[in-house]
Amino acid sequence: MRFKFSIPGRLAAFLFACAALPSPAAEPPPVFVLNSLDATVSVIDPANWSEKQRIPTGKEPHHLYLSPDESSLIVANSAGDSLTFLNPRTAEVQRVVYGIIDPYHLRFSPDMKWFVTAGNRLNHVDVYRWDGKEPKLAKRIPTGKTPSHIWIDGKSTTAYVSMQDSDELVAVDLATQTIRWRVPTGPMPADIFGIHDGKTLLVGLTGSDGVQVFDVAGAQPKPIGQIMTGKGAHAFRSAGDGRSVFVSNRVANSISRIDLQTLQVVDTYPVPGGPDCMDVSADGKTLYVTSRWAKKLSVIDLAAHKVTQQVPVGRSPHGVWTLDHARR
Repeated sequence: MRFKFSIPGRLAAFLFACAALPSPAAEPPPVFVLNSLDATVSVIDPANWSEKQRIPTGKEPHHLYLSPDESSLIVANSAGDSLTFLNPRTAEVQRVVYGIIDPYHLRFSPDMKWFVTAGNRLNHVDVYRWDGKEPKLAKRIPTGKTPSHIWIDGKSTTAYVSMQDSDELVAVDLATQTIRWRVPTGPMPADIFGIHDGKTLLVGLTGSDGVQVFDVAGAQPKPIGQIMTGKGAHAFRSAGDGRSVFVSNRVANSISRIDLQTLQVVDTYPVPGGPDCMDVSADGKTLYVTSRWAKKLSVIDLAAHKVTQQVPVGRSPHGVWTLDHARR
């Protein structure tokens, strides 16, 4: 025996309308900003450019780095001798790892075997073995004065580290945890960016007005030029297009785009308040910049060459990161 069921007309119309509605889009992941002098992280909602919450961290957080599997955003608490692991999508604190001494800057090797930190206060570089869960110290390496930023080559063999107050660039052999070479740089070297399959390094000179270029293809490094960008050249961020890189000029209040083939500045964007660290949206249209002296996150429309949003955050905002990013 067959039974027939009928749905009243109004209910049928309602159910049809509900089925036709688009499913709600997933919320975009937040933008994270480190507030170094407040020991907090601001969590920014990119849908309305408002601060959703502030997360306490260890003392003096300065830089952020995503774990290789993108499951954790790691906050380096330099004066707190610790790492805070955050969920990059929900901003939940996952865990805190203590006993990481003076982690000012941090970076993973591409093969995910090494985790390297620069001890800015204590003049050392720490090389850790990484098993995907916990960093285990392989060796603490004394260096020059004030290790600042790290770059690791694509083969995961060498970590390059800038020495901010002794004006040097140092190459660390990861397998042996020894210094391979050191070379003088211009004043106050900061961030490092590798190009040309790691054969060329760009070094931001915060104490000068540009970027120093080094050939590191051979056994010994060779300085091969300088790119004039602006006073206080400091941090790099790939544009995500494989053709250019941004550098922030903290004193000049600008950001320069450098063509990676010609090594010339091809565009400049005005950004107030001492622009520092940067991230780029997944579509490559928007640049997120911490305005260090203005206590704000600045949002730049790259096509329009203008700041479209400034979000108040904490004191001395430094690192910035989002999961929804362009290729690094």
